Amino acid sequence: MSARTPLTAIAASAVSAAVTAGALVAPAAAAPAHPHGPSGGRHAGTQRAMDAAVEDGVPGVTGQVKDAHGTWNGTSGIGDLTTARPRGPRDHYRIGSVTKTFVATVMLQLVGEGRLDLDDTVDHWLPGLVRGNGHDGRRVTVRQLLNHTSGIYDYYADDDFAASFRLRDGFFEHRYDTWRPEQLVAVAMRHEPTSSEPGKTWHYSDTNYILAGMILEKITGHSYADEVRERIIEPLGLRETSAPRTGPALPRPGSRAYSKLSDDSTGPSYDVTEFNPSAAWTSGGMISDSADLNRFDEALLGGRLLPARQLAEMMTTVPMSAEHPEAARYGLGIAERKLTCGRKVWGHHGGILGSTTESVTTEDGRHSLSFNFNADWTGDSDAVIEAEFCGPGTRPGTKPGTKPGTKPGTKPGTEAGGND
Repeated sequence: MSARTPLTAIAASAVSAAVTAGALVAPAAAAPAHPHGPSGGRHAGTQRAMDAAVEDGVPGVTGQVKDAHGTWNGTSGIGDLTTARPRGPRDHYRIGSVTKTFVATVMLQLVGEGRLDLDDTVDHWLPGLVRGNGHDGRRVTVRQLLNHTSGIYDYYADDDFAASFRLRDGFFEHRYDTWRPEQLVAVAMRHEPTSSEPGKTWHYSDTNYILAGMILEKITGHSYADEVRERIIEPLGLRETSAPRTGPALPRPGSRAYSKLSDDSTGPSYDVTEFNPSAAWTSGGMISDSADLNRFDEALLGGRLLPARQLAEMMTTVPMSAEHPEAARYGLGIAERKLTCGRKVWGHHGGILGSTTESVTTEDGRHSLSFNFNADWTGDSDAVIEAEFCGPGTRPGTKPGTKPGTKPGTKPGTEAGGND
């Protein structure tokens, strides 16, 4: 799961998808047709970057920009390879690790209410749970969970877990299995920590946010889904946002989601739209759409969800890469990225089986971009962000080897059991 955004309707050329041994073989991408014209106005570069992702093999893209000039929706490509239905501006999709920003917001609200301290240890709330192979919850703080400096091993990096969920045979056998949070933590405890000293280095770990979710529920006595709904979704009117516990379906409207279920990006594509999201839970299990994500980012960075002190804590960052310390930095459930033109945006990447999401905004929350690829093996999401915030023709520059929400050694969109 991870640390991996626009009113033009796209009339896609009809395509045929062959169904072979359960695989959907994607046709060659057709040049997108734009009934309202190809320019996109102020967002022409963003539209071109979306179209380029489709040309690179992403079946379809949907996104929205919200800024001082209003709202722009952009789409490109196909939402369903079987029916050739195009992607729509109101598509729901799995947001992967963007979930972490919602969870961190609730945790910081609890801090503001005096019910939690960021320097509380994990063991204070979950005694004895984080133990084994060098892990010790008595030495790890809540702050270190939220900014990924705990050193706790990422359960998704466990080979057996990954094989049971992300690879073809395991996915089709286990896609509807339910995972309990304690089971996910136990997977991580089979391994040594990624750092010998908590707080010393940044290393992305979905286990951190599984533990955060467990602490949240221990404090409140309610499910994390209920807390997110009552504290964020309902006050902001995010009618298209949900936090399913085990339900495998996506709400309508929505596109299908596709994965190679393999490290071979040239193989067949499989429809992975439906699966039990408990394998991601508070590290990446939520569903939303582009409009709701922009509304959330605007409210969060605009100071409507957190007191000033807690928002400052959220935006206090650590470098995600020693080689490029200023290129990308991670706060508490949110990342700061420096673009090639010098502008900075805040937000989160979300990758999960069949879905790659980006949701970013300026520091004042007044210019937001959220978008989704219905694929997890290809497509340059950075190019879309660069085009929107830096102008046409820009391309991503040197950056750390991991994005917010992407684990080292994995492609964007293949995080946390496919549901980050």
